[in-house]
Amino acid sequence: MKKYFLAFVLGTSLLTLAACGGGEENNTATDAPAEEGGGAVDTADAEKIFQQSCASCHGGNLEGGFGPNLQKVGDKYSQEEIEGIIANGQGQMKGGIIKGEEATTVAAWLAEQK
Repeated sequence: MKKYFLAFVLGTSLLTLAACGGGEENNTATDAPAEEGGGAVDTADAEKIFQQSCASCHGGNLEGGFGPNLQKVGDKYSQEEIEGIIANGQGQMKGGIIKGEEATTVAAWLAEQK
């Protein structure tokens, strides 16, 4: 019984790390990043980046899962605060999963989720 429990715990831990960790090879540059100062957000690019790098923990519809629900994250955090969380991590989320213009694009899109 102990062997099965240990295998389950180890397997679950590895899946969690694989789902939420790294993934830089999945990141692609965006052609139209969000403009600074409240410009229009390229929703399609933001959603694509989110699906590739974030949805495994936060859910495909922002409903949460291993990570928290983000459906109304814009009510709680500004774009700058969201970008800081993406860069530095928070809770069990490590920082830097997405970087640069991609992080700015996703942060701007998430800030609109209210």
